[in-house]
Amino acid sequence: MAAATGDDALDKIDWIILAELENDGRMSFADLGERVGLSKSPCWTRVRDLEASGAIQGFGARVDPLALGLAVQCHAFVRIRLDSHADFEAAAIAHPAIIECHTTAGDSDYLLRIYARSVEHLDDLLRHDLSKLPGVHRLSTTVCLKTIKSRAPLTGWAAAPGIGAR
Repeated sequence: MAAATGDDALDKIDWIILAELENDGRMSFADLGERVGLSKSPCWTRVRDLEASGAIQGFGARVDPLALGLAVQCHAFVRIRLDSHADFEAAAIAHPAIIECHTTAGDSDYLLRIYARSVEHLDDLLRHDLSKLPGVHRLSTTVCLKTIKSRAPLTGWAAAPGIGAR
């Protein structure tokens, strides 16, 4: 049974499809079907259903920030005024330098991931742009010196005993 939202669970074939596509999102439906034991058409239907359910959120290239001249990665912890969440979130979504924005529990309200061309560019972004987003009360940053791990397959972790697929 293909994945769907709600109470429907991913079956074994869905898990294998997701794992294969996480590894190689450009794989043809014929190759994918061969790996999961389906012909091309039922495989395509499964992938389409996984997309419709939200299990697959999309396909795209992973671009190296350094290749784009974005040499500095930073995480910013943001505390905002209580009445500003909706306005802040809209501004964060619209801001091109904010790659990710997460609500958090703890000392900060949000965690942002930001890329900049240089430390000077980051300083300018923080002082003259991000600190002026709606409701920002406090902004503290941690600059990443070296990326050790930036991406890992979710299917391997989620399928671990007691967590995901059986």
